[in-house]
Amino acid sequence: METMLRAVVIEDQPEIRKANKFLLTNNFPDIEIVGEADNVDDGIHVLKTAKPDLVLLDVEINGGTGFNILQKVRPYNFMVIFITAYDTFAIKAIKFSALDYILKPINETEFVQAIEEAIATYERRNVEIQVENLLDQVEQNTVNKKIILRTQESIFLIDIQEIMYCESDNSYTTFHLSDGRNVLVSKGIKEYEQMLTSYHFFRSHQRYLVNLNHMERFDKADGGAIILRSGSSIPVSTRRKQALLEVLGN
Repeated sequence: METMLRAVVIEDQPEIRKANKFLLTNNFPDIEIVGEADNVDDGIHVLKTAKPDLVLLDVEINGGTGFNILQKVRPYNFMVIFITAYDTFAIKAIKFSALDYILKPINETEFVQAIEEAIATYERRNVEIQVENLLDQVEQNTVNKKIILRTQESIFLIDIQEIMYCESDNSYTTFHLSDGRNVLVSKGIKEYEQMLTSYHFFRSHQRYLVNLNHMERFDKADGGAIILRSGSSIPVSTRRKQALLEVLGN
């Protein structure tokens, strides 16, 4: 007989908390709900006493945020999945740490997928790194912004400025780093474009997202290319050329 996973639901809207519990029970018979809370203080208490394997955690909650709860319950011996209404800052911080989240209103298919992925990829050591990075993003404790890249084998904590460029291959993205490493992740480049544009990254081509901090020059020959200090040549599509010139002009 397989060991039951222990789950806690922390959510301040009763109807959403009830829906979360129903979806867990209905789709995951091997998960036992061992606690719930609707505010920061009770959330801290239930995590310390119930010792769950899985936590569904609302971002905005009575008394503060789900992040406030995480600050008080180290070490992280559990999987965490955030439940949130669309909030640009919160979701960006969660994405930078490669953590799972579910948007309100809750869609059952997305809910099940998030739980299944969290269970399949869970490693306690990785969660420690991911949550600590998340809290650094939220608290703005780090001068050098870091992003977590999650592959099938490992997770990588990468300083954003180490990324020279990203290269797309359909639903996969390869990160080319300044130390010569390449990291392949199974997510499309568009998601990373949304995350990194405000850090001087530019989508020069359908396949390429370039960190302009690594740029040496713009070569106008043969349609145009961004030449990096490493010597790499990144093509610029015709329709993106004017936008690049405007960015460089500014």
